[in-house]
Amino acid sequence: MSERKLLKSGEFLVNEIDANDIFIPEEFNEEQRMIAQTCRDFMDAEVFPRLNDIDKGDRELMRSILQKSGELGMLGIAVPEQYNGFGQNFVTQMLVAETAGAGYSFSVAYMCHCGIGTMPILYYGNEEQRQKYVSRLATGELIGSYCLTEPGAGSDANSGKTTAKLSEDGKYYILNGQKMWITNAGFADTQVVFAKVDNDRVLSAFIVESKWPGVVIGPDEHKMGIKGSSTAQIYYNDVKVPVENMLGNRGEGFRIALSILHMGRMKLGANVIGAAKETITQSVQYANERKQFNTKIANFGAIKHKLAEMVIRAYAHESAIYRVSQDIDDLIERYKAEGCEYGRAAIDAISHYAVEDAILKVNGSEMLDFVVDEGVQIHGGMGYSAEMNVERGYRDSRINRIFEGTNEINRLLVIDTALKRSLKGDYDLMGPAEQLYNSLDSIVAEAGSSDYYDQKMQTIRNFKKVALLGIYGANKAFGKQLATEQEVQNNLSNIIMDLYVAESLALRVKKLESMGHQNINIYKDIVDVFVYDAASRIRKNATDASNSFAAEPELSKLTAAIDRLCKVPSVNVKDARRCIADKLIEDNEYKF
Repeated sequence: MSERKLLKSGEFLVNEIDANDIFIPEEFNEEQRMIAQTCRDFMDAEVFPRLNDIDKGDRELMRSILQKSGELGMLGIAVPEQYNGFGQNFVTQMLVAETAGAGYSFSVAYMCHCGIGTMPILYYGNEEQRQKYVSRLATGELIGSYCLTEPGAGSDANSGKTTAKLSEDGKYYILNGQKMWITNAGFADTQVVFAKVDNDRVLSAFIVESKWPGVVIGPDEHKMGIKGSSTAQIYYNDVKVPVENMLGNRGEGFRIALSILHMGRMKLGANVIGAAKETITQSVQYANERKQFNTKIANFGAIKHKLAEMVIRAYAHESAIYRVSQDIDDLIERYKAEGCEYGRAAIDAISHYAVEDAILKVNGSEMLDFVVDEGVQIHGGMGYSAEMNVERGYRDSRINRIFEGTNEINRLLVIDTALKRSLKGDYDLMGPAEQLYNSLDSIVAEAGSSDYYDQKMQTIRNFKKVALLGIYGANKAFGKQLATEQEVQNNLSNIIMDLYVAESLALRVKKLESMGHQNINIYKDIVDVFVYDAASRIRKNATDASNSFAAEPELSKLTAAIDRLCKVPSVNVKDARRCIADKLIEDNEYKF
């Protein structure tokens, strides 16, 4: 089998790949499907029947459920076998993250433990630390947490005030400070804590055990959602941390924190798919049961529109998630072949795709917010009742736009990281952008051949040209000051996000058809509607950005070019959405 073509992070802006070079969810193997089913069976047995009890905030109940999942092997999916795990690849990890995403508060506690609570020690710890902690975190003997945020240090993580001072005998670091919004705080055994040693400019990281003297756990916060997740402040009062519990090297904490955030964003992007599919299933089942005006509300066009749009956004996002997940797996294998140790190979590969993980964190969290909002609306008054899980899902969803770096921060990262990668030489972004910008008068929207997929890919190429025009024009106008023009950066990031998801979706459906998938026209309807709507969004963002940096007569030329590039064939979106909704209604669950 030939090696897949692998694009670097952000390179999709100037290059493209064939549908055969991407991974799609329909290619999950039998073992992956069995692992996901085991996870779902566990939630059916241990989580869903106890949602009301979990949401009362019983710390011991959540801890016991996590431990049971550990006995089943769910906590060790990403952990190598030598540390009591299953050593599954990144695609499988993402599939488990998706499956667990349907579990409301349990999902938050689970993902915290498996991800930011365990992976920093696996990826950056030495062998002794891995044997001592990771091997027990993988089984649920220990429960993990991650302590970065402070009252004065949220998005600006490196401004934290927690300190670590080496003791006179050189055996301990004396830890003092405060952390807040710590998931699993109330029952975690281990904490990955970030602090500054002496007068260091950057953070260091430490493995702290909750039972040590001086570690004080505050009461759980009262939150809008994820009420079953223990979220509390932690205080450190002269805590003696053995020097051998420093994680990585002194001053490496900020790098560790950023790398782990990349991983957290990516897995959150998968997590929200499970929550979205659960909400869509609840919504269509309710729509098939609820009658008004002597007919099921699922028969109404307005409800079909909502159901279809929920499916379109979830399916498109899922396409992008598994595309980049396989890219990460391929890069991990490449790094390992070059002699890189597994832990560092994994985190370096995940961190490499910083553009994509920021895209998918933002797109996924906003996709889920849309889905749960429409889910409540389809349920009507019952959707506002605490008796329905759709109400719980609505409240729980909102945190995802704040978790793992706010969406505002991540939008800035999309464009900033893409520019930095190109300047570093990963690919030439500004060269093609300048050439395109200098030929504004001659830009035309190429239509492609009569082939369906060639037409769609040509449309997406046109979207990429819009992104390049915006990037070059903004850089020419603002230079280094672009970093302060956050509104323009947001416009550019929105364009990039839309075209990446659109491309991933079109490639998925093209590959699906090549595999002989039945009823392919439904999936083409999804592509048609998404690309049609994306064109309007891209045109709006590009025009807004252009109005912010260009002046006449250049502005008129730029606007005309954007209009030409964003022109797409007409789509009967009413009929397309009805076809999508009719399949969902017939299946009575999300089976796309």
